[in-house]
Amino acid sequence: MAGRIPAKKISSQRHTSSPRGTTHDMRPMGPDDALVRQFIWDVISINTHLEEIRSNWARMLDITCPQWLILMAVNDLDQGKGISVREVSTKLHVDPSFVTTQTKSLEKHGFMRRVASKEDARVVLMSLTDKAHKQIANLYSQQVVADNLVFSDFSTQTFRDLTDKLSTLKERLAKAAQMIAANG
Repeated sequence: MAGRIPAKKISSQRHTSSPRGTTHDMRPMGPDDALVRQFIWDVISINTHLEEIRSNWARMLDITCPQWLILMAVNDLDQGKGISVREVSTKLHVDPSFVTTQTKSLEKHGFMRRVASKEDARVVLMSLTDKAHKQIANLYSQQVVADNLVFSDFSTQTFRDLTDKLSTLKERLAKAAQMIAANG
């Protein structure tokens, strides 16, 4: 494979120090280290740009970035019957208490409707208000322009393949985070 260190050279070139100063002789099983690092930095950069975009959308509605994400999660997940706090917190990978606090603020600002579930009064179902739908609709044309700039040269199949690979990475990163947390 191009870019890989030949196996016979790896033991002399591939010693890395751990945070505690011990050395390892471990070989990556996938792409070479430089390529992996470049990918990670690209993902970090993508996240930074997405954060900038979310921040601008949120500012236009006079809400916070996390509140914008909650609005978008409810918008995407709600099928017309409301969506639970737990489902939103799972989608966003945050604690349910954070979603509860933020949606109460969104409710006060007229963006969110919160009602107790008829099946289980302990469950709060959330949906967007007409005000929220109108505000989001007002931003739609700008979002289409941005989406076209970013995604216009991706075919449906290319985008599906990319999404599948990113989903696999997301699952593996979740497992890696759990493994590291368990060892830490």
